[in-house]
Amino acid sequence: MSRFAVILVLATALTLGCSLTSGAASSGGDTSILFQDDFSDTGSGWDSTTTDSALTDYASGAYRIWVNDTNSDYWANPGLSFTDVRIEVEATKVGGPDDNDLGVICRYQDTENFYFALVSSDGFAGIGKTKAGQQTLLTGDNLSPTDAINKGNSKNTIRLDCLGSSLSLLVNGTQVITATDSDFAKGDVGLMAGTYDTPGTDIQFDNFVVRAP
Repeated sequence: MSRFAVILVLATALTLGCSLTSGAASSGGDTSILFQDDFSDTGSGWDSTTTDSALTDYASGAYRIWVNDTNSDYWANPGLSFTDVRIEVEATKVGGPDDNDLGVICRYQDTENFYFALVSSDGFAGIGKTKAGQQTLLTGDNLSPTDAINKGNSKNTIRLDCLGSSLSLLVNGTQVITATDSDFAKGDVGLMAGTYDTPGTDIQFDNFVVRAP
């Protein structure tokens, strides 16, 4: 997967508001945690969308994004706002092609403006942004290969640090790529998954945590 889909980006429903604690798992006394969700409570505020082309919804104690269209990305947000954060989530591919993308979002303004960090189930990674509806990579023309990703139907821990103008992607504890951009200073967080030429990307996300730097 040396290419990157830049054209077709499809949004889920508009973000829904929620409080920092509604439906979220307890922080267990960790004061660095700004928000966390193990998706055990289906009323914790994340978007829920079902169409013939995609599904973004709670499923079996996790959050599922299924994309049944080609060259398309779908995402979901909890309806919050942060500035500098470290976002971490466990993501497992449960179906579809390895030639896919999945990851996290920070500083989400609206459906046309936000940062994202993506990995693929065949071992590639990158950081990008959507600005005025145009999706571009900040880390080169194509996603970059990395051995840090567990390929195929495996679980990966994905972390995106959004600190000032610095964006860093870590996979399974290893920093794999960085970028610099100052267009967006704050915004919502989120989850994202998508396809290239083959539909059927099916990802389950769990243990989503947003921490202060």
